[in-house]
Amino acid sequence: MGLPSCSSCFLPYFSPTLLSDLLFPLSCFRLFVRVSIVLLLGLLWPALLRAQVLDDSTKVVYGAKTTRVLYEADIMREQYEGRVIDTTLTNQVRDRYWFHDTTFQQDLGNVGTASRRLLWDANNGIGARYGRTVFDKFARNSATIPYYDTRSPFTFFRFIQSAVGEQVFELSYSRSLGKNLNVGLAYERFASRKVLATNGRENFTEHSNVLFFARYQTKDERYHALFNINTARHRVPEQGGIRYGATDSIEDGPDKGKPRPGSLFSYGFENVNLTRALNAEDRDEIRLVQTLRLLGRGLTAYHIFDWHRQFNNYTDRPLSGPLPLDAPGRLRFYPGTRLSANLTNDRTEYRQLENEVGVMGHTPAVGYRLYGRYRNANLFAKNYQDRYSGLGEYIYPYSQHYGQLFLGGTADFRYRNLVAVETAGEVMAQQLTPEGKTFSEFWFRGTARLGPLSGEFYSSSYSPTLTQQRFVGNHYEWNHTKDVPTGTPIAEFNNTLVNQLTGRLNQKLGRHYLEASASVVTINDLVYYNQAAVPAQFNKPIGLVIGSVRHRFNLGKFYFDNQGTGTLGGEGEALRIPKLVANGRAYYQGYLFKKAMFSQVGADVYYQSRFRGYDYNPTTQQFYVQDHFSIRNYAVADVFFITDIKTVSVFLKMAYVNQGLYDFGNGYFATPLYTGLPRRFQFGIRWQFFD
Repeated sequence: MGLPSCSSCFLPYFSPTLLSDLLFPLSCFRLFVRVSIVLLLGLLWPALLRAQVLDDSTKVVYGAKTTRVLYEADIMREQYEGRVIDTTLTNQVRDRYWFHDTTFQQDLGNVGTASRRLLWDANNGIGARYGRTVFDKFARNSATIPYYDTRSPFTFFRFIQSAVGEQVFELSYSRSLGKNLNVGLAYERFASRKVLATNGRENFTEHSNVLFFARYQTKDERYHALFNINTARHRVPEQGGIRYGATDSIEDGPDKGKPRPGSLFSYGFENVNLTRALNAEDRDEIRLVQTLRLLGRGLTAYHIFDWHRQFNNYTDRPLSGPLPLDAPGRLRFYPGTRLSANLTNDRTEYRQLENEVGVMGHTPAVGYRLYGRYRNANLFAKNYQDRYSGLGEYIYPYSQHYGQLFLGGTADFRYRNLVAVETAGEVMAQQLTPEGKTFSEFWFRGTARLGPLSGEFYSSSYSPTLTQQRFVGNHYEWNHTKDVPTGTPIAEFNNTLVNQLTGRLNQKLGRHYLEASASVVTINDLVYYNQAAVPAQFNKPIGLVIGSVRHRFNLGKFYFDNQGTGTLGGEGEALRIPKLVANGRAYYQGYLFKKAMFSQVGADVYYQSRFRGYDYNPTTQQFYVQDHFSIRNYAVADVFFITDIKTVSVFLKMAYVNQGLYDFGNGYFATPLYTGLPRRFQFGIRWQFFD
């Protein structure tokens, strides 16, 4: 499915096929060499020949050291001096750092597709939560965007393109209006091209985001304000995975452990289950943070206003009805049709308004924050139906309203760099019940540090998401709320209780940096999406043991950065986590051409062990456990070259260079029946202007 043109965007449309269409006829090797030569000559020419004419009195006034970046977290810690802008090369070539969630993810094998965090991550959210998070990776979080303190206009430009259509484009501009006000505007676009079942070079996913932000402070610096308007549009044609045949051996059972057939790695020649399905998501947010110093740094009042809206729409003209359970290629996420046999059009919209008011204080030794927050939330559903009336019409099956009060705070104590104690927590207040229950949901975290050693205890009790509690669509319907009619066998879910104990070591010994941690986690009453792709509660306790280590060191100009996370207990009925996820990086770093160019050349390898990965249901935008497919262990190796000349950095990268070099076929699966991207060339540029 092609996407509409971008005539309504704020910037001209950048086709993801623009560069790759021109370079496609070249072989990967010739492409790599030719582009490398052109880019290096173009970038080195002014640096080597000193083409920029400067008089004797000219000095570099503006640059990375004069431009500071601030975040909301800094303002809430009363740290107003800002941070130095990041000009390092370290993570520019790593594709998981191209987006807004840098954790390891399970996705559908292409940019812009649904994804979920691969490793265990404790939940910090309590109260009403929408529960549609598969596109969070690509959405800006209004609470974590950067604000700037600039003496001159600052412009940031980033562009990444690959030979198979991956594209990242970002442009932002910020300037100061006087000494106390800074405003900025940013635009970004993520896009990809079809790799499975292609008909020519079709555009695939597209994400666009427009952000306006401003920072203000009074002359006496008693009052500070951060403000942003953040809007995003995400469009994903859903393919439903590869349509396999009776001769393709993908099921667990007698064939368990055998390599997957090479026929499923034909990429553009494969058939897919869905050809006209589309997921659309819109997000809009307005956020204002204000602080007012009352009594020095010991007492500051603050207020946070946050309004956001998220709209999801799944549309499809389904195939000719559901296939039998044992039929090859059966659509597991289409068990039947409830409202219409011809058209699926399921819409939901979530709106939330929060106001948080509190006080805080910070000194070099201690800090605290106390607050109250009120959340007003509304959830609406809308579906197309024609089964009963014979005429197409939209119904509004339900709407829900939530008004919730939260109380929370933080406290910390520090003694030099030797001892630190930090605590933080939050509870959701409710009316007193006959059983004497006052607080139904909470989270708490306590951390103690002594030198390089630290320990942390985390505990949380949280309700299921609103989507887990209730959903109405053309293919699914469930209701786990208090409004379930009498006699209905579906029961209301209990809260999930999580307890986690973690020990950490952060130590530097000469050129060696070691970060290690070990965690023990217990999970009770976990709510998950079961093998039928519907929410269920696992009433048995789940135990996890997690070990993680990262080791960085260098031998002269050769640098090594290796990390791995091992998980025991993540292969049960309700939770699926690979036993081992590892990432290793080795590169040579130094100056070239009489220090005109600072460069890195090296390799990056990702490894993931075999596990029964989550399947994906596009109709509800949820990942769910499955038992019919095992994602085999695989490794993906990339080689790269990146260089930095003053404010410009450029990288060249060959991704998945080891494709077909081992006995597991010509590719790997990122999710059951969704292949990862094949070998490809990637090019990227980052340019920062400080005047």
